[in-house]
Amino acid sequence: MRFKIKRYISARILLLAVLFSALLAMAAMVAFYWVQTSYLAVLLPLGVLAMESVAVYAYVYKPYRETEKLLTLFAAGYTVEDTLDMRYPFSPGTEAAIGRIRNIFATKEFISASKRQAQYLALQNQINPHFLYNTLEGIRSDALIAGAKDIAEMTEALSTFFRYTISNLENLVSLEEELHNVENYFHIQQYRFGERLEMRIEYDEADKQELLRCRLLKLTLQPIAENAIVHGLEQRLSDGLLRIRLELTNTRLLITVSDNGVGMQEAKLDALNAHLNAAYFETAQWQRSYGGIALINVNNRIKLLFGEEYGIYIYSVEGEGTDVRVTLPRTLDDQEARRVAEGTARRSMV
Repeated sequence: MRFKIKRYISARILLLAVLFSALLAMAAMVAFYWVQTSYLAVLLPLGVLAMESVAVYAYVYKPYRETEKLLTLFAAGYTVEDTLDMRYPFSPGTEAAIGRIRNIFATKEFISASKRQAQYLALQNQINPHFLYNTLEGIRSDALIAGAKDIAEMTEALSTFFRYTISNLENLVSLEEELHNVENYFHIQQYRFGERLEMRIEYDEADKQELLRCRLLKLTLQPIAENAIVHGLEQRLSDGLLRIRLELTNTRLLITVSDNGVGMQEAKLDALNAHLNAAYFETAQWQRSYGGIALINVNNRIKLLFGEEYGIYIYSVEGEGTDVRVTLPRTLDDQEARRVAEGTARRSMV
C-alpha cells in the first residue's frame, strides 16, 4: 500500500483532500455545539469547506480524470487528438516521458529506426543482382541456341521480375509500373499452370490516364496476386480467374484483387482482418503462427507511409473466393504522395 501511494501522486492528493474536508466538517460541527451564539463560527468553516471542495474538484480530480483517460487511450493503442499534449501531467517525470515520446514521433527518429531495420533485413537476404542477371541471361542465350523458345521467354520474364523487385526497394512507382510487374509475374506463373489461370485488369477507360499515373509503394500488388494464386487458385483444376479492379474517387485510389478460389473460413477471415488493423509489433508473432505474411507486410508498409486510414481489408466466402481491397491516397507524383504521408504523420501526433 505504501508503494502504491508513493508511486501514484494523484492518489495521495485525492486522499489528502478527502481527509482535509473531513477535518473541516468536524471543525464546523464542534464550532456549532460550542459556540451556538455565533453563526459566524458555523458559516465560516462551512464556507471554507465549500470552497475547498470546489477547488479539489476543479484543480485535482477533474485534471486527474482527464489525464487518466488520455493515458488509458494511448496505452490501448489509440492515437487521439491532444493525447501527447497533456495539460496536467502527473509529475515532472511523466511530463519528461511524454515529451520524449512526442519528440520521437514529431521527428524522423521513428521512421529512421524502421528504415534501418528494413535495410538490415534487405542486406541480410540480398542476392548479388548482377550475378543473378548474368546467370539468367546465360540460361536464356543457351535456350535460344537450343531452340527452346519457351524457356528463353520464361527466363527473360524472370530476369525482368527480379530487376524490378530487387532494385530501389524504397521508391514509389506508378500504377502502370506495378501492373506491368504483376503481368510479368503472371506470365511466369502461366508456364506452371497453363490455361488453368486467367488474369483480367479492369478500369473505366475515362480514368485510364490518371489511374496509370497514380503513385504507390513498389511491390504492393504482386504479393497480393501471389497470395491469391498460392492460397486461392492453386487448388482449382480449371477456370481460375485473378481479377484486378481499379477505381478512383475524389481522394482515393481503390484496388480490388479478386480470385474465384477456395476462399477462407469465417473465423480465419475475422482473425486476419483484426491483425491487419493491429499495430505492427502485434502482428509479428501472429504471422509466424498463422501465415498471411505477404498481406500483413504490404498493409504495414502502406500504413507506415500513408497512415492508419489506408491499407488492406479482406472479404471472403469459403468455397467461392476472396476479394482483397487496397485503399490508397490519390496521388499523381512523389511530392504529392510525400505531402499526404507527412500530413498524416502530423495528424497522428495530435
